Amino acid sequence: MYSIQRISKSEFVPIRSLNYHVRCWGSPAPGKTPLVLVHGWMDVAASFQFVVDALQANHFIIAPDWRGFGLTASGGADCFWYPDYLADLDALLDHYAPGQAVNLVGHSMGGNVVMLYAGIRPERVRRLINLEGFGMPATQPEQAAGKYAQWMDELKQQAQGGMLLKTYDSLEAVAGRLMKTNRRLTADKARWLASHWSAELTPGQWSILGEAAHKITTAQLYRADEALAIYRAITAPTLMLEASDDSMAIWWKGKFTLAQHHERLKSVANVQIAQVDDCGHMLHHDQPQAVADLIERFIG
Repeated sequence: MYSIQRISKSEFVPIRSLNYHVRCWGSPAPGKTPLVLVHGWMDVAASFQFVVDALQANHFIIAPDWRGFGLTASGGADCFWYPDYLADLDALLDHYAPGQAVNLVGHSMGGNVVMLYAGIRPERVRRLINLEGFGMPATQPEQAAGKYAQWMDELKQQAQGGMLLKTYDSLEAVAGRLMKTNRRLTADKARWLASHWSAELTPGQWSILGEAAHKITTAQLYRADEALAIYRAITAPTLMLEASDDSMAIWWKGKFTLAQHHERLKSVANVQIAQVDDCGHMLHHDQPQAVADLIERFIG
């Protein structure tokens, strides 16, 4: 199994009626800007361990498990909303860095959250780093009725037990699932991740630490014009890190392209784009040293 270099401290913080699980590395100190790392969909805070180990400086690092992921329960939610992620992040920063601007990093879904947060609360973000968070294809008002209908249908399906997540008969099987999804993930890292990404909640049965309700499609349309208006309010210098594998071509098959994403980024006043070689969407697993170096160089 992968041998960690920096040990995290696990904390539970009362946030908006939830008992939020947060991993912290290092300690706060005067003049030390907190480095906040937020994970993506169906992931956990521990996912950043490899990057944390590769950092050179002794940062104070804060990484929450989003509601309904990892060790943060949702309180029984039957679906999840982006505004809640924004408000959760706001409350977490009030707890860990009151009145202080932070260096904010988000991966995938977390990358989309931090882009919005940095435009909504520009005074709270010193430097902004987006790891493979691309937004969504633009939608039209005519799609709204169908979107709401799909959401309601999926809520019923979920209530009837039709959206359960797959379970595994061993930790090794979970590690194998991670390696199947990411061909670059080595066995030692996969087994370490599996021990944090899942738990043996029933004897002989390993469950993913993500609530099935996350599979429900949001009822909200993705309004690209609103997102761009928020992007224009971002004042923090911004770094967009992209993998050499084109994730968007795989996911969207031409419905939303990397070129269109780059066009949207023009709305951000001060943005740099960098590509990380020999990696896929989970670039913080595939090339943790390269990602750590780019982060530290950017935040100074």
